Amino acid sequence: MHTSLRKNVLVGIAGLSLAGTAAGCAPGAQVTPAQTTQPAPSGSAAAAAGSYQDGIYSADGNYVSPNGQETVGVQLTLAGGSVSDVVITAHPSNPNTRKFQGEFASGIKAQIVGKQLDEIKVSKVAGSSLTSGGFNQAVEKIKADAK
Repeated sequence: MHTSLRKNVLVGIAGLSLAGTAAGCAPGAQVTPAQTTQPAPSGSAAAAAGSYQDGIYSADGNYVSPNGQETVGVQLTLAGGSVSDVVITAHPSNPNTRKFQGEFASGIKAQIVGKQLDEIKVSKVAGSSLTSGGFNQAVEKIKADAK
């Protein structure tokens, strides 16, 4: 592992530890399953940081609409295992697809930016439920590429 990457991973782990400690001391704090921590495999600092490489990743996802097979393009920017930006590229085959992919694109950023990549799985965004299937498929491809 490069020295600068190792330093960034260790700083990120230290920050997460501090944030977790502060959250646990907050009055009325509740621990949900998403907030519980599991020990990382020994010797694996990358696993503790989400095990995804920082960068910009793109993939297409497919789904079936009443008009047939559709495709949506997804570009995610990852930093420290979290999504820092998302860009949706619509590939509409008809006006209805254009409408729903556009609505999806306008609402997805608010739902996923700041979340860990492993936490992302959407079902309906801004009234568009079918586009979510293609989005989720593209995210799975991005996870594989970012390992």
